[in-house]
Amino acid sequence: MSNDFLKKLEPQHMREMVDCMYETIYAEEQLVIQEGDAGNYLYVLAEGLLEVIQTGKLLGRMHPGTAFGELAILYNCKRTATSHIWALDRQTFQTIMMQTTQATHEEYFSFLRSVSLLHELPEEKLSKIVDCLEVDYFEKGEYIIREGEEGNTFFIISKGEVIVTQKTEGLAEPQKIKTLGVGDYFGEKALISEDVRSANIICNENDTQCLVVDRENFNQMVGTYEELQAYLKDYVRELSISDERRNVDSAEVQELQRLRDRVALLLEHQPFQELEVIATLGVGGFGRVELVKLKDEDTTFALKCIKKKHIVDTRQQEHVYSEKNILQQTNSTFIIRFFRTFRDNKFVYLLLEVCLGGELWTVLRDMSYFDDLTARFCTGCVLEAFDHLHALGVIYRDLKPENLLLDSQGYVKMTDFGFAKKIGAGKKTWTFCGTPEYVAPEVIMNKGHDFGADCWSTGILIFELLTGNPPFSGSDPIKIYTTVLHGIEKVDFPKRIGKRPDDLIRRLCRLNPADRFLFLFDYFDIFSPDTEEPPDEISGWDKDF
Repeated sequence: MSNDFLKKLEPQHMREMVDCMYETIYAEEQLVIQEGDAGNYLYVLAEGLLEVIQTGKLLGRMHPGTAFGELAILYNCKRTATSHIWALDRQTFQTIMMQTTQATHEEYFSFLRSVSLLHELPEEKLSKIVDCLEVDYFEKGEYIIREGEEGNTFFIISKGEVIVTQKTEGLAEPQKIKTLGVGDYFGEKALISEDVRSANIICNENDTQCLVVDRENFNQMVGTYEELQAYLKDYVRELSISDERRNVDSAEVQELQRLRDRVALLLEHQPFQELEVIATLGVGGFGRVELVKLKDEDTTFALKCIKKKHIVDTRQQEHVYSEKNILQQTNSTFIIRFFRTFRDNKFVYLLLEVCLGGELWTVLRDMSYFDDLTARFCTGCVLEAFDHLHALGVIYRDLKPENLLLDSQGYVKMTDFGFAKKIGAGKKTWTFCGTPEYVAPEVIMNKGHDFGADCWSTGILIFELLTGNPPFSGSDPIKIYTTVLHGIEKVDFPKRIGKRPDDLIRRLCRLNPADRFLFLFDYFDIFSPDTEEPPDEISGWDKDF
C-alpha cells in the first residue's frame, strides 16, 4: 500500500497477489537483479538491506517493506547482509488480474441480462453498462431505499439479502412484502423516469453488496427509456444498413484486391529479381525499410524488412502474423495499404504502400508544435482510421506520431500494426503493450481493455500535437505509468492549449474507459449522413470532429 503503483490495485487483486508470493533467501553479496537483464518479478523486501547500484554508482538503499521491480527494472541490487525477499512472477500477476476481472465482468453481465428492462440489449451495450457499474456496501438494518423518496438509482444484489416493506392503509408499521437475494434487482423504474420510491428496501445481512448504476450514466450508455425502445426497434434495421454499406464499399475493396493480385502475380516466383531498391527510408532495431519499385514500371512500394532473429528474440511471432492478417482486412484511405509478404533466410518482408512524406513525428519535432488547424486535421485522419478499425472489431494500441505517416498529398496514414488485435464488439483483451507515454491506465493495471484504450491515446496525441510533448513523462517507464495512474487532472496544461481542446483531451482521458469511448462516438453521431450542417453551437474542435 505504500507503493505508488501497487496501491492502485483493487483489494481482491492485492489479496490474491499476496497469496501467490513465495519467499526467497539471498546471501550477502548475492544479486537480486542484474542491471540490463529483463525484469520478470515483483519483489517485496521482508528482512535485510539492499543497495541499488546503476553503472557502478550507489543510488540508494532499500529497507524492509519496500516493493520493487513493479514492471521492469534496470538496477543492480547487491546484498549488504542476508535478506528475505518475497517474489511474484509477471505471469502469475497477469493471470490474477485477468481471471478475477473476467469472472467479475461475466458475473455482472449475467445479472444485467436477467433484468427484463435490459435483456434484449446487444452484448456490446450491456458490456458498456457493466464498465460503469459501481459497488455499494450495506450493513444489516440499513435503509437502502425509503418509501416516498425520489430516486434515480437502480440496484442489483450481488451479495447478501434485503427485505421489502410497504405501508398498508390502517396499519402503523410498514409490512414486509418479500425478501430479495443475489441476482434480484430493484429501483429499475428510476432508469426510466423520475421515480418516487414505492417501498422500503432494508438490508437484512451484514456486508450486503449491490451493483449500482444511476439514471445519468444509464442514459449516457443506452439513452433514455424512449430512446432505448426506439434503439431496440431499429437495431435489426441498422444491421441491414451496415450490410448495405459493406456492399457499397465492396467496389473499393475489389479494386485493392485486384492490385494485390497483380502484384502477387508479378512477384510470385522471384520477388527479389522483380524489385529494384531505390533508397533506404529508415533503419531500426527491427531491421530496415527500403523504397523499391517494380523493374519494368514506375510503381513504388515500401519494403519493410524485419529480422527473423529480432522476431524470435523479442517473441514477436504472433504480432507479425497479426499485423499481416489485420492489414489484409483493412481498406481505408487513412491506413497504410498492404500488398503481400515474402521471406528469405534472414528476413520477413512486408510490401506496403509508400508514404514519402515521412513520419509525422519528424515534422512535429522540426516545428516544435502544431497550430490548432494542423492538429485538428491530423486528429481527424486518425479518427477516420479508428472508425474503420473499430468497425472491423480491431483495437490498434500503438498510437503515437512515429506511427503516423504522410502521403504525397499530406494526408496522415496509420502504420505499424504489430500491437493491433481483433477483439470484436463488447470484448476485452489483457495483453500489456504500447508506448509508456500513450498506454491507458486499464492496460497498466491489467484490468482488461477495449476500444477505449484507443480513445485514451487519441487524447494523448492531441496534447502532444499542440505542445510537442505528451502529458505524462518520467525518467523510466514505471515513473511514467505512475503519473498516468494519477490521471489527466494532475497534469498542468500549457496556456497555448485552448479551452475546447483542453476539454476534449480531459474527456478522452477519463479514467473510466466507458466514459471516454461514449464521448468520442457522440462526436461521430453528431454528423450522421442526414446532417448537412453542424449545429450552430458547435464550433472549433467540435465542428471538425
